[in-house]
Amino acid sequence: MSVMSSVMSGARRLVHTDPALLNRFLCLARSSTSLLTCQQSRTLATRQVKGQRNQKTQKTQKSVKVKLVKQEVEIRQRMTVEALAEAMNKDFNHVLETLLNTEVDVYALQPDSVLKEHWIKEVVTRSGMKYKWAKLSVSRERENRDAHRRPPADPARAEPRHPVVTIMGHVDHGKTTLLDSLRKSQMVSMEAGGITQHIGAFLVQLPTGEKITFLDTPGHAAFSSIRARGANATDIVILVVAADDGVMNQTVESIQHAKKAKVPVIVAVNKCDKPQADPQRVKQELLAHDVVCEEFGGVVQAIHISALKGDNLVGLAEATVALAEVMELKAERGGPVEGLVIESRTDKGKGNVTTAIIQQGTLKRGCVLVAGKSWAKVRFLFDENGRAVVEAGPSTAVEVVGWKELPSAGEVILEVESERAREVVEWRSYEEAQKKLQEEQSIIELKQKQHLDEYRKEREELSHLSWRQRKWALHRAYKAKFPMRPGEKIQRDENMLPIIVKGDVDGSMEAILNVLDSYDAQQQCQLELIHFGIGDVSENDVSLAETFGGSIYGFNVAVNKSIQQLAARKSVPLRLHSVIYKLIDELKDELSSKLPPSITQNTVGEATVLALFPISMGKKVVTVAGCRVQKGQLDRRHKFRLIRGQDTIWEGRLETLKHHKDDVQTVRLGMECGLSADSDVDFRAGDAIICFEELPVPQVTSWDPGF
Repeated sequence: MSVMSSVMSGARRLVHTDPALLNRFLCLARSSTSLLTCQQSRTLATRQVKGQRNQKTQKTQKSVKVKLVKQEVEIRQRMTVEALAEAMNKDFNHVLETLLNTEVDVYALQPDSVLKEHWIKEVVTRSGMKYKWAKLSVSRERENRDAHRRPPADPARAEPRHPVVTIMGHVDHGKTTLLDSLRKSQMVSMEAGGITQHIGAFLVQLPTGEKITFLDTPGHAAFSSIRARGANATDIVILVVAADDGVMNQTVESIQHAKKAKVPVIVAVNKCDKPQADPQRVKQELLAHDVVCEEFGGVVQAIHISALKGDNLVGLAEATVALAEVMELKAERGGPVEGLVIESRTDKGKGNVTTAIIQQGTLKRGCVLVAGKSWAKVRFLFDENGRAVVEAGPSTAVEVVGWKELPSAGEVILEVESERAREVVEWRSYEEAQKKLQEEQSIIELKQKQHLDEYRKEREELSHLSWRQRKWALHRAYKAKFPMRPGEKIQRDENMLPIIVKGDVDGSMEAILNVLDSYDAQQQCQLELIHFGIGDVSENDVSLAETFGGSIYGFNVAVNKSIQQLAARKSVPLRLHSVIYKLIDELKDELSSKLPPSITQNTVGEATVLALFPISMGKKVVTVAGCRVQKGQLDRRHKFRLIRGQDTIWEGRLETLKHHKDDVQTVRLGMECGLSADSDVDFRAGDAIICFEELPVPQVTSWDPGF
């Protein structure tokens, strides 16, 4: 407005002075007015555009303020592809797709492949997520709740105890017969096959009043672990050696067990009543194994006896008692009970039962015991004759009833407070699981290292190729490997024998498993132990055997009639034995039956080529060899071989065999014949033609269990 007023005042002054100048000024004013109007309109337009832009900016700002919430993924060092996919809630293929067009070889990745930290972050970022490091879980160390043996007994409170004596030696050298004579029983007549196959514990009271607890161990080669257990539970070892047989394999093994357990030995030279007995030779043979008898300047007593006739058994008992007195055997009758599981079994009426030797304390009904990963509250105690007893002191063999689970033979028995029993068992189970986990972890790390070495070696072999050629080569290699993956194998190997083994007691089961561990003929037939246990054959065993197409082997176990009928309906073989070597023999026979027969060649006849005759058969000219049979006969049904010097020229079948002009099946010794082969063969005069038959011969497994 000030501009317009100034223009108007200027115009009034010009009206009175110069009209021409006024006209020029008006023209200028018109142009200025238009210019001002244009600038104002531009200013208004500019302001309008600014307003519109501000509105757009505000809208954009409002849209930016809505933030997308990204999924957080917890990552850690050395994550596998599978673990990363699980943390992202994706599948394995998503991780592979994310790593395409990177330096990572996607074709070599497996679910258990370990990714580097850089690629873990890259996968998460490319997937539109954000990562954060997982917090390290601080695992507290569990308090050791195990039970332990108590300190050695105080000599002031310790009382004398009778000795525990183990009878050891070779099979059939008279160990059980000796024990029968000592306790006036007939145990040997009750043993299957006349050999001991379990460890037995018996209390024998001598005529002089002394008591001795005897352990009778098996002498068969299969029961090495039972003999070792007997040596560890004893104070004295009586080594029985037959005077007519001398030192044998299990005799030497028994000596080694006694030395390892640091137990003194008394040699009982048995069967001295036989005419061929030579006790002196036995004692000389023992020198080679560092068992020096007294007459050779050693400390080992050697007693000549006859267990069958009872000769000099008193002398053996006196020698045992004298050695026990020298050892001054003592134990504390009070305090917590300690013992050793000699044998364990499942009884139908009693449940889980163990035979134990008490070493410290006095065992009574109601005591809470722990052995291995099992515990018991003692319900009943029985002696070796099956009579119930109230308590059992040191050096006493007793049967314990009340175990929740069946402990393994050889486990140490410890008495604990009732509230601690479960804690001890849980701790031992936890400790065993941790050891197993460490072993598995070391195996996994070793396999990962092997896989990485193989991968690097494979990459080095392809380093001279371009990346396209390398990718194509790896694709072909992996394509060839995929059909061989174990998960895609559908058919089972025909040469495989699945078996189920049931035994009466833990010691017998242990012996059988040790024998099966020695199986070394896997290249002939795979032996697969699908289940083993203690107790009678059950319906579940039959169903399991049917599923795997296997056999059931039972040692000293019973099978009721309904189970037998069920096994017959399902075609499941039941192979029951009471003698261990007969069980192993039948197992070897079944393994041999799984093997394909081997083919042997038996020579039927032999002929010599005398001359050659070309004969036209249609449009074809065939060479016929004229021969004379030198040995046996030629039979057209069998195979033939052409021998020239030391070389085999041809092997196959005959096209024709003629005697004179007649087609014949056989040509006998001394006769002449003409023959032609089923293919082009260069016969020459003087060649030898052998006729042989192929006979299938059953194979026998190469497994030798050692007895």
